Amino acid sequence: MPGAEPAAAKASSVRLEEVTPDNVEAALALKVRPDQERFVSTVAKSLAEAYANPRTAWPRLVYDGDELVGFVMAFFDVRFDPDNPEDRLRSGLWRLNIAEGRQGRGYGTFAVRAVCEEVRRRGRCRVVTVTWAEGEGGPERFYLGLGFHRTGETSGDQVVGELPLDA
Repeated sequence: MPGAEPAAAKASSVRLEEVTPDNVEAALALKVRPDQERFVSTVAKSLAEAYANPRTAWPRLVYDGDELVGFVMAFFDVRFDPDNPEDRLRSGLWRLNIAEGRQGRGYGTFAVRAVCEEVRRRGRCRVVTVTWAEGEGGPERFYLGLGFHRTGETSGDQVVGELPLDA
């Protein structure tokens, strides 16, 4: 993907961690900026959806050292019907929440790249999918800057974007 990560994320110990009983309260307390709340679901809603979809959801927390700075959730579609030409296997980014005050430091880029690596590791898809809500201050510029492109599709009221894994 184009662009380098900011020095803060590159030089630190940024990593993904599973959600556990020891860190779930901190995860639930994670908040994006108030002006972004209309663009992304809360971590609580995301974890509820992960609980309801354990075969497809991959929720992770983004840490920088001991500090929780974000939440990312990928999806790995297991409902693919190879006999339906309209259906195709999709995997990608379901949710991304970077904490208020921690944005612009490369954590979101790190999380998206980590999801891409997990999709590659699983070896079933050649593109990573994401959806986003349109609007002033929304995440479209971020995703397009990482190399995602609009597919022309929508999912509900959200734009569908894809990033080829060979990018």
